[in-house]
Amino acid sequence: MAKLTYGLIGHPVGHSLSPAMQNAAFNALKIDAEYKLFDVEPAGLQRLLGGLVKNNIAGVNVTVPHKVKTWDFIRANGILNEHAEKLGAVNTIKVTGGKLLGFNTDGPGFYRSLVEDLKFEPEGKNIFVLGAGGAARAIVMYLGNGPREMFVADIDDCMVEELRRRFEKYYDHRRFKVVRKNDFKESLDQSDLLVQATPLGMHDGDPSPIDPELLHSGLRIYDLVYNMPATKLVEEASRRKMHAMTGLGMLLYQGAIAFELWTTKKAPIDVMRKALKEALKGPGSRV
Repeated sequence: MAKLTYGLIGHPVGHSLSPAMQNAAFNALKIDAEYKLFDVEPAGLQRLLGGLVKNNIAGVNVTVPHKVKTWDFIRANGILNEHAEKLGAVNTIKVTGGKLLGFNTDGPGFYRSLVEDLKFEPEGKNIFVLGAGGAARAIVMYLGNGPREMFVADIDDCMVEELRRRFEKYYDHRRFKVVRKNDFKESLDQSDLLVQATPLGMHDGDPSPIDPELLHSGLRIYDLVYNMPATKLVEEASRRKMHAMTGLGMLLYQGAIAFELWTTKKAPIDVMRKALKEALKGPGSRV
């Protein structure tokens, strides 16, 4: 039987940590497969997706800037699972029986890390999400009606409004609260969890996206940035003896869920986590 091929579609993808994580998992379970990088510009995306079956590619992950256009392609040419359909973005494709099945593992990966790593159950809690981009959208749409209220803020009002409209299409609109900067303190005071979903923190010297004085002892922090051992926000929270973590767990679990979709085997979490941490130590590692 020929070696199976999996990979990551994006642009750029050269610094991705996914090959280290997925190839370590294949090796640990003695699966004859290889995970590659497919750097494709937007103009070439449709051709690549259309050739997955012909080129015997068993499955792929999809990253920026292609998640929404991939959703469009799968909707027209394949099958979307319920969560991906609601979200409007695909980050994982499984090729089976000549068909393309589209999923999004970002939300489930976040939830699993939230519960297992941060020991936080969002059901009935108040959650403040800073940022309304792709990652934030995946989280908000996956959590749905679970939290009591979700406060969402972004410097781009259009992105917040687009997310609000999508949320209200499927869930109780009263649970979604748009927050302006002047109202951060009031909303954070009511919140049990802060999800930091902006790019701030990815680079040395980045400031905390939230004034540390607004943090309170009952607030847990999940910063989606994962290419730093600790962001300024996580450092400030830890200094205050608060429970805080970076997004490495979300990266791990979204990849593990994709692995299980492709192989139908339980992902070797410890192996994948170790491979990620080792890859992060390499020169030039970044998101």
